[in-house]
Amino acid sequence: MTGRLTNWAGNIDFRAGRLHRPGSVPELRSLVAGSDRVRALGTGHSFNRIADTTGDLVSLAGLPPVVEIDSTAATVTISAGIRYGELVGHLHRAGFALHNLGSLPHISVAGACATGTHGSGPGNGNLATAVAALELVTADGDLVTLRRGTDGDDFLGAVVGLGALGVVTRLTLDLVPAFEIAQYVYDDLPRDQLDAHSSEILGGGYSVSLFTDWTGPRINQVWVKRRVDTTAGVAAGVAAEPHWHGATLAAEPRHPVPGMSAAYCTEQLGVPGPWHARLPHFRLEFTPSSGEELQSEYFVPREHLGAALTALDGIADRIAAVLQISEIRTVAADELWLSPSYRRDSVALHFTWVKETEAVLPVLAAIEERLGPYAPRPHWGKLFVTPPEQLRDRYDRYADFAKLVRRYDPAGKFRNEMLDRYFPTAG
Repeated sequence: MTGRLTNWAGNIDFRAGRLHRPGSVPELRSLVAGSDRVRALGTGHSFNRIADTTGDLVSLAGLPPVVEIDSTAATVTISAGIRYGELVGHLHRAGFALHNLGSLPHISVAGACATGTHGSGPGNGNLATAVAALELVTADGDLVTLRRGTDGDDFLGAVVGLGALGVVTRLTLDLVPAFEIAQYVYDDLPRDQLDAHSSEILGGGYSVSLFTDWTGPRINQVWVKRRVDTTAGVAAGVAAEPHWHGATLAAEPRHPVPGMSAAYCTEQLGVPGPWHARLPHFRLEFTPSSGEELQSEYFVPREHLGAALTALDGIADRIAAVLQISEIRTVAADELWLSPSYRRDSVALHFTWVKETEAVLPVLAAIEERLGPYAPRPHWGKLFVTPPEQLRDRYDRYADFAKLVRRYDPAGKFRNEMLDRYFPTAG
């Protein structure tokens, strides 16, 4: 491999000796079987070394694109390299939707599911909870399919699998009927209102996100995405309360980061639109930022939101000094072993940092210490400094996952520095 290969943010230089872009699954199987160390690379939107390897790095973007909708079963089978933004139009035209989407439509489906990436909404599980089956190339080059309800624990351990069991080639996702969303933004939510009415506020729409810069006693913005009853025949805008829990309805479109253009964001002001054009915060046709950022995210039980925010208030000045913006959102509990929302209805505390790793890392340590009593689980694809022994204590099936990895990859072909650190018994 010649030249510098980095992740999207540019804070990670991949150490792989070779980058491959196989054009078929048989080519991929041969490559995996003949490699000593190999990892799959998605769209590079992780901020740590989860996708890194010293051996062969494989991009799945060259595999033939597959979008096969089964209207009877309400599922879609896709090739792993497809991005959400490339998939959603096919689904919508067929009258279907995914139950939720992340903030960015630019990310690959396989990468998002493998790391437990989510979206928001108290009734919405993370994106991986839509997975009904996955096909992967295992260490010896075999092609294996795991299905929900058929393959039991193997399936539940493999979906949020961190790339540790093999290279995912296809996914089958559950679909729901297409729906419309109207999106509003409220400015300046008093923190005491959030403390007193968190369930009502975070449950005030199909998907709700709060944005704060940690500089005062107010939440800067509340993004509320509400389902629209299309049978009512509403054509233009959908009315919203001008004031809501002390916050004021924005009269103009907003960007979460102060000073950034709202042109990059999905349509607001209550104008109804398709699910895929409202659930993400950012439009597919725009690059949401230049990559000049770092990200971290911690999941705590939903009932501890007020206490967790109060704990972080004590270091608000340290957070604000290296922060671009912070987002608060909800994720429903699930049964996927390494999901940060495994068996916990969760609140995700997300931080978009300035791109200064050495300045951010001590703040992460302080955040993790403050959140310690609430057993925070970090997002697997973002920056964190949690020691392995603490993560082991926060996942009931942690040891079971290590055994699953050992069974699927006894020689450690899919291992890397990060897996060696957090699952040392799996090799």
